Amino acid sequence: MFRSKLQATAFTCFIVLLFVGASEAIWCYRCNSATPGCGDKFNWRGIGYLGDPCPEDDDICVKVVERKGTLETITRDCLSSLQGFRTDIPADKYEGCRPAAKDHNLAHYVNTSIKELDVKRNHFDSTQFCFCFLDHRCNGASTVAHRGSFLVMAAIVPTGIAYLLRQLL
Repeated sequence: MFRSKLQATAFTCFIVLLFVGASEAIWCYRCNSATPGCGDKFNWRGIGYLGDPCPEDDDICVKVVERKGTLETITRDCLSSLQGFRTDIPADKYEGCRPAAKDHNLAHYVNTSIKELDVKRNHFDSTQFCFCFLDHRCNGASTVAHRGSFLVMAAIVPTGIAYLLRQLL
C-alpha cells in the first residue's frame, strides 16, 4: 500500500490529526450551597444537571469555600465568571486549594455602618479557593467526559503502529 516507511508514518500522523478536533472549553459545575446537592457533600444528581461549559476556552473550575464560625458557604463556578466581581482571587491559580488574597485597598474610602453590604469582604473568617482544570466537572465529582473521536483514534493508532512495526521487521 505504501512505498516507503516515511509515507506510512505521514499517513498515520494525518489520521491522528484528522480526529483531533478544535479545543473545547472545560465543563464545570455552577451552583452554590443553597442548591440541594451542592454543599460539602456534593451530589450531582441533587443539583439536577451535569454542569455547563465555561465561557472562556482556557478557563478553570473553581470551588470557593467561605466560613464564618460554623456556617459554610460553598460556590462552584468557572474562574472567568468570578473574576468580574471577586477581588480576593489568589494569584496562583494552579491545581489545588489556597487561601483568598487580601486586598488592602478594597473599600479604603468607604465608611458605612451597614455590615450586610460587606464592602471590605471581611464578613467571613476564612475564604479558600480550590482550582482544577485537568478534568471536566472537577469542582464537584471526579468524572471525566471523553469525546467519541478519541475512542476512534484509540482504535486506529495502534493499528497504524502495528502496521509500521510489521514493515520494519
